[in-house]
Amino acid sequence: MSAVIDVPLGFDDRLPLLGIAAWSGTGKTTLLERLLPELSLRGLRTAVIKHAHHGFDVDQPGKDSHRLRQAGASPMLVASRRRLALMMETPEQEEADLAQLIEMMRPLRPDLVLVEGFKAWPLPKLELYREALGKPLRVAEDPWVKAVASAEPLALPEGVEALDLNDLAAIADWVAAWPARWSRECSPREVLGA
Repeated sequence: MSAVIDVPLGFDDRLPLLGIAAWSGTGKTTLLERLLPELSLRGLRTAVIKHAHHGFDVDQPGKDSHRLRQAGASPMLVASRRRLALMMETPEQEEADLAQLIEMMRPLRPDLVLVEGFKAWPLPKLELYREALGKPLRVAEDPWVKAVASAEPLALPEGVEALDLNDLAAIADWVAAWPARWSRECSPREVLGA
């Protein structure tokens, strides 16, 4: 299990953040896919920052934007009336810089930013847990976990809320209430024995 990174992210009241942390195979993306429409119905403009553990490309070889990026444009912004994409090569970075990504999101003023992956970063998190995966709960070592969604009943540290992983409405209610709680809860809890 990786240690929690101790890097200040510049939290402020205007941009509530919530990490969605889980082991691979737990269903983070599936839950987000179902959760985002529920949050929208509750009136929230929700942005997502997703970590990828591998190289990926949103551009197509042969297209003008790909050719220009390959020629050295950094960043490369492509826009139409329906969407835009910002692409930037980051060969000097060992890993994606979450603080930088949050700053890129800030001017767009979403009501909430959900962060998938980046589980070692110091930000409040909702942990998803499936006992069948045989992986340990992260909540015991990660003081940033504020709630755990699991299909099984779990013994959780004091101050950590239990959610039913199969109750989408309850998870959506908890996440939709997060922006109002953000300024009070954007710090880690005490971890006993730490």
